[in-house]
Amino acid sequence: MAQHPDGESQQPVVSAGAATPPLPPPRPGLSYAAPAPIVVIPPAPRSVRLARTFWLLSFVAGLAVLIGSFLTLDSHLERLRTVVDQMSPGGGPDAVTTSAAIVFWGSLAALLLVILFEAAALAIFSARRGWSRWLMIPLLAGQVMVMVVAAAFLVPEGDAGSYVVMLWGSQLLLAFFGLVAVFMPSAGRWLKAARIQSAQVRPARTRQ
Repeated sequence: MAQHPDGESQQPVVSAGAATPPLPPPRPGLSYAAPAPIVVIPPAPRSVRLARTFWLLSFVAGLAVLIGSFLTLDSHLERLRTVVDQMSPGGGPDAVTTSAAIVFWGSLAALLLVILFEAAALAIFSARRGWSRWLMIPLLAGQVMVMVVAAAFLVPEGDAGSYVVMLWGSQLLLAFFGLVAVFMPSAGRWLKAARIQSAQVRPARTRQ
């Protein structure tokens, strides 16, 4: 160390251009908010899985009738011209043809609309919304009414008509089994667990 002539030590002088060490990063602040609980979704019970299977098979049976009717469009329209002419005799050929087409496509649209509504109700039920179970009851009742009306227009004579009746019967039976399954006690507990979890998560998120 350098010294002055009088014996005192000389302190080193730091040049102005020397690099200064970086400051440490600031400490994170304390958080008093509890993290949101992790939502554990329990597996669907057997009754819920059966309900989905029954309803999906019911949709397949109903769509099979719609596809078969569409593929045999010409024969249906030819038969419906006779049916419409018997219901309202005296109409012109063009009016009978138009009425037959309206009846045919209207019946197909009504049946398809019921299936779409039932599929939507099943999707809502799979999202664990309990009120959708009660929606399935009037939908199934409406399906029966639509089938009774459409039977006069979409059920041909002979073996083809027997196949349509068998598919419609299977569709209603499978839908009924699916409806019973969604009201089983295990399905009710599964839906109740979803309500409890939702009630627990909502206050935690509100505190944050």
